[in-house]
Amino acid sequence: MNKIILATVFAFIGTFSIQAQEISFEKEIHDFGTFDQYGDGAYEFTFTNNGIAPLIISNAKGSCGCTVPVWPKEPIAPGQSNVIKVKYDTKRIGAFNKSITISSNAATAPTKVIRIKGKTLAVAEETSPVKTPAGSSPTAE
Repeated sequence: MNKIILATVFAFIGTFSIQAQEISFEKEIHDFGTFDQYGDGAYEFTFTNNGIAPLIISNAKGSCGCTVPVWPKEPIAPGQSNVIKVKYDTKRIGAFNKSITISSNAATAPTKVIRIKGKTLAVAEETSPVKTPAGSSPTAE
């Protein structure tokens, strides 16, 4: 009798998990490598709803103000893919390793963390061969 009850419980749990929403990312860490200050710090994390019910992302939050995520506000249908866009503020110099915490209605992982990392190198200030005082213009000779 106990074996029958246990088998029924496992069957119920298995059925529930199959019907749940599931979020699956193509990759969870993006390494920008090394790039110049003010370079392109944008990346799109592609994900898929592998469940059989709509997936709803309720929030995505960067670990600091220098990392800004944008996520789809509409439900993601089963089997469909979408992206979470992440923009890193590349005016900051040095190595970085930032996280983005995603909250959703996914059954097995309602909170998921994805990461961006890399190193921003300072760019030398451009120097002009002719410096003119403010409000004046160079004269032609």
